[in-house]
Amino acid sequence: MADDIGARPAAVPEPTKSPEGGDGYLERRTLRRGSAGWLLLTGLGVAYVVSGDFSGWNVGLAQGGFGGLAVATVLMGAMYACLVFSLAELSAILPTAGGGYGFARRALGTWGGFLTGTAILIEYILAPAAIAIFIGDYVESLNLFGLTSGWPVYLACFAIFIGIHLWGVGEALRFSLVVTAVAVLALIVFAVGAFTGFDASNLDDIAVDTTAFGSSSWLPLGVLGIWAAFPFGMWFFLGVEGVPLAAEEAKDPVRSMPRALSISMGILILLALITFLASTGARGADAIKDAGNPLVVALEGDPGLSWLKTFVNYAGLAGLVASFFSLIYAGSRQLFALSRAGYLPRFLSLTSKRKAPYLGLLIPGAIGFALAAATGNGPRMLNIAVFGATISYALMALSHIVLRKREPGLPRPYRTPGGIVTSSVAFALALSALVATFLVDKDAAFIALAVYAVALAYFAIYSRHHLVASAPEEEFAALAEAEAELSRD
Repeated sequence: MADDIGARPAAVPEPTKSPEGGDGYLERRTLRRGSAGWLLLTGLGVAYVVSGDFSGWNVGLAQGGFGGLAVATVLMGAMYACLVFSLAELSAILPTAGGGYGFARRALGTWGGFLTGTAILIEYILAPAAIAIFIGDYVESLNLFGLTSGWPVYLACFAIFIGIHLWGVGEALRFSLVVTAVAVLALIVFAVGAFTGFDASNLDDIAVDTTAFGSSSWLPLGVLGIWAAFPFGMWFFLGVEGVPLAAEEAKDPVRSMPRALSISMGILILLALITFLASTGARGADAIKDAGNPLVVALEGDPGLSWLKTFVNYAGLAGLVASFFSLIYAGSRQLFALSRAGYLPRFLSLTSKRKAPYLGLLIPGAIGFALAAATGNGPRMLNIAVFGATISYALMALSHIVLRKREPGLPRPYRTPGGIVTSSVAFALALSALVATFLVDKDAAFIALAVYAVALAYFAIYSRHHLVASAPEEEFAALAEAEAELSRD
């Protein structure tokens, strides 16, 4: 990424009065500014995603084989790279806790903002619930504390890690960075061990479906398998787009956000490459395609690596914890921003003396725990989360395109390489990934649509008539409208 020298945008507005909230409305809804530099933000970006390297992506082998998943991963990696470039520009223009919702609010209006924010919330509330279930499975498989996977484990996860977030954002992000570093180190150690048994013939050992169009040893499920593997190629990158949600708590977000986003994406691409190749080449694509712990299964062919299997098992738990912890953070900040602006009930954005949005942490946590305990179906919840994510990606990329065309003179301290061509690629691939979710799990897609419909009904009937004009995202939009009126005059 390359910065263009230009005027720095004005700082986030600090209004003091809301038409409906009265004096002090925003003072009771402030986050701790300056808590995170570029290193903590980079750690946050990797933490969102790292659990996906340990499990989940391998199911794409069952959908498209090695070749199908490889192509899908490249295309989804391109989508995320283009999206991250676009978000880097947008986050430098609008450094608020709203993240993608704030960008869409400026570009697409109140409906666009709510549609984007709701999609992001679906992703960040459902994904932690799914990961809590996976943590329970790991705890049981490792025989930790004699516990079995179930509601006590889920409750402990939500209680302990929400408690750390309530303690303070700086402490929370430092904890996340340490756990993430352990998980990343484990992936590198795994790859070194697995590559000692690498055999290229293992990559395409899945049986070929001769009835599928374009099938071959590299595409055993045919060309359509590439498309079906899209959601699983996303698992290597899913969540990195949440870094801008930390904008109001970042040090110099105009500079640190683009830097953190680019470094995070570079690390994730490297981890995806070595994890994918090492796992499939060591044991075979067919052996790991349905495994709940593909990295451990990949090592089972070499008795001399039994110590590494144990290490990877524990490291997988660390990766799950890192992603669980960071996704709770992301969901709370998105809920905080939507609530502060009146899109959701305003009491959800109240902050504690330590500047933590306590209800924004506790209520989504309670929902996540209830879903995990009631269903125990982690894959289904992750599929719902992916559906929400793809909608938000398309709308965020569209926001970049609209702002480039409608407000070309807007100060942009960082400019996306390739401009609207880059965001257009992200937009097209996000729509393709959205359609692909129906190929994988139609029920999950329709459940997500039902949740969307309920949320939109609430917005249409009530909340769009009770927005808070002094919220930062609303003030940015009001300033833009005023400037447009002056230019027309």
